[in-house]
Amino acid sequence: MEYKDDYLSAVIREMKMRRDYLSGEPVKTVYFGGGTPSLLSACDFERLFDAIYQLFPFLPDSEITVEVNPDDLSEEYISSLAKLPFNRISAGIQSFNEADLRLLNRRHTAADAMKAVYRCKDAGFDNISIDLIYGLPGQTAGEWSDNIEKAIALDVSHISAYNLTYEDGTPIYDKVKRGDVQPVEDDLCELFFFMLRQKLVDADFVHYEISNFAKSSPSYPEGRISLHNSSYWTGVRYLGVGPSAHSYNGESRSRNISSLSTYIRAINEKSEIPHETEYPDERTKYNDFVITRLRTMWGISLDELRKEFGKKMECCFLKKSEPFLRSKKLKVEGGYVKISPDSLFISDTIMRELIAI
Repeated sequence: MEYKDDYLSAVIREMKMRRDYLSGEPVKTVYFGGGTPSLLSACDFERLFDAIYQLFPFLPDSEITVEVNPDDLSEEYISSLAKLPFNRISAGIQSFNEADLRLLNRRHTAADAMKAVYRCKDAGFDNISIDLIYGLPGQTAGEWSDNIEKAIALDVSHISAYNLTYEDGTPIYDKVKRGDVQPVEDDLCELFFFMLRQKLVDADFVHYEISNFAKSSPSYPEGRISLHNSSYWTGVRYLGVGPSAHSYNGESRSRNISSLSTYIRAINEKSEIPHETEYPDERTKYNDFVITRLRTMWGISLDELRKEFGKKMECCFLKKSEPFLRSKKLKVEGGYVKISPDSLFISDTIMRELIAI
């Protein structure tokens, strides 16, 4: 990895410069993601952990996750990760279908993906998450069902599954633009979503967020939920470091510049963090509150909404909710407003109607 030493130096310097960002609050989760963390060696991670533990207070049971590509997980590499403070692995498998993997330009095969999970288990990791994508061009219901069943058979603790989106600049977007492939119809994507939900719920997974499922067990009867990702949906403050990293301190949001070379140069040569800061107004905070909470199985606490935004906004929310409550797309349970399971696939449409314009 070019610039690796300079990059690590910049990340550590940024942590030092922002050590007070969370006002001394103990760290509950750490997530090494974005880009390809598995390009880093065990020695690189040790260097980062030394800085993290020196700069920030930690809770003893903190969740510490690393994202990995299946093709990077040799026995030697995963054994080296097991000796570090990591206690959770997130593997970007995407699919167990070879044609899907070729379409997504993934380097690994379906066999590689399965071997990677088994190696993680053999190394002692018992908290493993895998990512899947559905709604791929040409994908059939049978192929998607096979993907889900193979994921369940791996007996992992967490599965994230996302409907394919076509982002400008990606190879698959270019293929669609040229007419080489055709996007899957929305009705079929909806079928895939409910197939996923039904099969995973039947396999004792808790559907705790639109795209996320946590395996229930005697030790985790409510599911082994990702504590890190849940913080985004429940308004917890967080600090992100490195290129493109986002942070939130309860009052403002910041985003680091995406350019790696610019990031490194600004911090290492100028002692400046190249970032943009946004101070959301009350309307934006309210909209974020509605959208993030409704993504989860916990929904929106009416008490919290009233405390945060006042009685007027609570009344506004309830008024906008009335049509969806009547149609049973929303429901109220114990003072919480939630999206009904049958309406989760159209959650974006519901949320758009509930936010403040």
